[in-house]
Amino acid sequence: MPAIVGVAQVISMGSSSVFHIGDVYKIMPFASAKTFSGSGSFNTGENLKVHNNLSHTNTNDSDVIDQGILLNA
Repeated sequence: MPAIVGVAQVISMGSSSVFHIGDVYKIMPFASAKTFSGSGSFNTGENLKVHNNLSHTNTNDSDVIDQGILLNA
């Protein structure tokens, strides 16, 4: 059923966000990112004690393309 919408004010949107009003068949936001992180790098909280002896992160990437986002398939 169609919607009647008054004023909508958007202050800001992220790079892969979707703003939707009314009927929709398919919404397909897309984004691509690659993150290298070592041992214990995404720990959150208070009073953490992390001991990583001889921790290394392998950042050698021999692929040219990892995963395509063409047509968001």
